[in-house]
Amino acid sequence: MTHYIDGFLLPITPEKLPEYQKMADLSGSVWKEHGAIAYWECVGDDLDIQDMTSFRTMADCKDNETVVLAWIVYPSREERDRINALVMADPRLADMCNKDNPPFDFKRMAYGGFKELVRYE
Repeated sequence: MTHYIDGFLLPITPEKLPEYQKMADLSGSVWKEHGAIAYWECVGDDLDIQDMTSFRTMADCKDNETVVLAWIVYPSREERDRINALVMADPRLADMCNKDNPPFDFKRMAYGGFKELVRYE
């Protein structure tokens, strides 16, 4: 069986992480409730590797920012589309973050859908 994955990379300031974590906790439970197989949110820790492009660079982080790398696993792309429609209509997420002071800059978030290539479990 081939899964479908939505991936996210976003810059965030460390002081916004507690607020973001609350948002991510709620989001994860909602996505899982609507049928996602897995939901992961990870904060950068070991990011500046010599001779490699850093995730901080990829996310265009400012000096005071780190990154969150996140992904959601679905049974298929069709199920992803169905699940995301339900999630976006879910009232629990409607007022999830303060639009005047969001936990991160939504315009700087990278997002994409990915077909599974190799998987070991």
